[in-house]
Amino acid sequence: MSDGRDFWSRRRAGVEAEAQAVEVRALEAETARLEARPDDEILADLDLPEPEALNSPDAVRDFLQAELPQRLKIRALRRLWRLNPTLANLDGLVDYGEDYTDAATVVENLQTAYQVGKGMLTAFVEDDEEATAEDPATEEIKPEEDAAPLIAQADPQPLPEPDPAPVAMPQRRMRFSFDTA
Repeated sequence: MSDGRDFWSRRRAGVEAEAQAVEVRALEAETARLEARPDDEILADLDLPEPEALNSPDAVRDFLQAELPQRLKIRALRRLWRLNPTLANLDGLVDYGEDYTDAATVVENLQTAYQVGKGMLTAFVEDDEEATAEDPATEEIKPEEDAAPLIAQADPQPLPEPDPAPVAMPQRRMRFSFDTA
């Protein structure tokens, strides 16, 4: 039942945990108080310039060390990225720096051969018609025939019979034992 420590060790650990909890609550209250205030008031109280007015990386470093809300620190980091040429100019080796979304490449009134539920079936049929027209050994397809009736006339493949009911495997349970020494 005991965790191996005596009463006073547990008591000291409990007192330290309470003191840390009080510090965390005080820090959270201070953060909430800063978050509620406007940026201009916070900067005036701490005698700091606007983040956009910072002109050197050292000034940004000093600004970030102050006790400020996260939104002001983000503004200062944006200014740092503009100040430092290493951070401002990407070298093109960034793996995910490009826009790979379809929105960048979509053309207005784009038409496709894809059909929902059928896939690219019609495009393949048209390719087959062109291939058979070029090959004299195959029989000719009449140009009046449409690709859709050719697909509809094909004999459907019989569905395979389902497997017999699966046999239930006996459940195995893993057992663990731990040494309490």
